[in-house]
Amino acid sequence: MNKIGYLFYLAIGCILTPISTYAQKVIFEEEESAELSLEAYSDEFQELFFEALKQKGIENYDRAINLFLEGKTLGTNNAVIDYELAKAYLASKNYVQAQEYAIAALNSKPEDYWVLQTAYTIMAKQGLMLDDIKNKIPFTNAKMQKNIVLIYYEHQNYEAAKELLLEMKSSSFTKEYSLKIDDHLRIKKEKPAELFEEVEKQVTKQSPIDNYLNTLSALLDKSDYKELQLKSMEAMENFPAQPYFYYTYGLALNMQGKHKEAVSILESGIDVIIDDNEILNKIYKELADAYTALGNSSKANLYLSKIKSGS
Repeated sequence: MNKIGYLFYLAIGCILTPISTYAQKVIFEEEESAELSLEAYSDEFQELFFEALKQKGIENYDRAINLFLEGKTLGTNNAVIDYELAKAYLASKNYVQAQEYAIAALNSKPEDYWVLQTAYTIMAKQGLMLDDIKNKIPFTNAKMQKNIVLIYYEHQNYEAAKELLLEMKSSSFTKEYSLKIDDHLRIKKEKPAELFEEVEKQVTKQSPIDNYLNTLSALLDKSDYKELQLKSMEAMENFPAQPYFYYTYGLALNMQGKHKEAVSILESGIDVIIDDNEILNKIYKELADAYTALGNSSKANLYLSKIKSGS
């Protein structure tokens, strides 16, 4: 297998292959994905696709988009191309086009959590919700609905999550999350506004996310980077919409000299951030450190400049 073919295989696999441990807890009843045969893709498509990924990686979004669009004309696996176009348009802040391709990707892969997460981010950037495109996607797909509830819950959109749960068929999942959401909504309704923030903190202290935050903080204090890597990976797989877990995972990898792995995790973390400049700058700093260690000064300086600009 030639070099570009191997890299193309890896790229396609990363996009379409679910994470096994994550699938056990978040992606419900994982679908059996069709085996991908490298021979099914023409050399021309492979070269276009990989070059597009490369251009997106160096933030040359216009060039990447043009290459992905050219790849679509070959009529090969448009679901993958649509997903990459959605992410490229999102990165270039062209949200209308990003939404168009996210919708197309969701119609092809309605049960894919990562496509849905990208769509959620695109909608949030426009001040909208996934409900606003419900007539354009397979919104009644049971697995998609479960993933939407999880995303809404993680982002504390409790009312929207509750409304969707009421529409879903009763199950252990709907009962569990209905109880969790009812607790949050009841506290918000019954407690005076000035006490709500403190009560929310008390509720959060009992949550799995907070448990992870406390554990990771303790490991950071002890500089136990090996255990920090393991716990961060576990936290990220259970709560993939929480960018802080990508940051601690990437930091742990960096501190152990695993800089290439750190870059992959940290750049994935950027994709799930909506509005959190503090975490974004922490991720940029780790990316700059990783690229410096890898001898890529141009990329290191690029991320350092993002920190200085406050982006």
